[in-house]
Amino acid sequence: MIRIGILGDIGSGKSYVANSFGYPVFDADREVATLYKKNKKIFKKLNKKLPKYILSFPINKIEIKRAILSNESNLKKITKIVHQEIRKEMKLFIKKNKNKKIVILDIPLLLENKINKKKDILVYVDSQIKEIKKRIKKRANFDTRLLKLFKKIQYTKSYKKKESNFIIKNDFKKKTVKKSISNILNKIVEWKK
Repeated sequence: MIRIGILGDIGSGKSYVANSFGYPVFDADREVATLYKKNKKIFKKLNKKLPKYILSFPINKIEIKRAILSNESNLKKITKIVHQEIRKEMKLFIKKNKNKKIVILDIPLLLENKINKKKDILVYVDSQIKEIKKRIKKRANFDTRLLKLFKKIQYTKSYKKKESNFIIKNDFKKKTVKKSISNILNKIVEWKK
């Protein structure tokens, strides 16, 4: 099985690119949302670490946001707890798709939390800053302060690009993205021969 990890800035279109590959996608953001809604164990752990903020189950994203904005170190606490569960969910996803030729890993902090393996193929989604800003502002839960805190715990753009096997220039046009993906898949097939 070939594992393709998708890297990029917040708002660069990683999920769109991940889903455009046409293979099973492990979407960590969606998994986190599900954990907040359905996983009592996560709630108990977060409630124990952050009793002033995480008060009710299912976990309310506003409570998470408040915890992060009130104290920067809370982001690390939350990430540590949540990413342990995400790893378990990812293992289940890999097991479930073990007969698939390729799986796509759409996981923010993939490198930062050392979730990737040495043999993973990394694809960096590169988008123009003004496009990213435009897209982020459209998000319902957009908050500049939160964005800055998340950027602080991420590796730099140049580091992620350097670590990547491929770079997709995302102009948010279906045709361009599809063409880039097709080129990448052809190269991967060549490598694996």
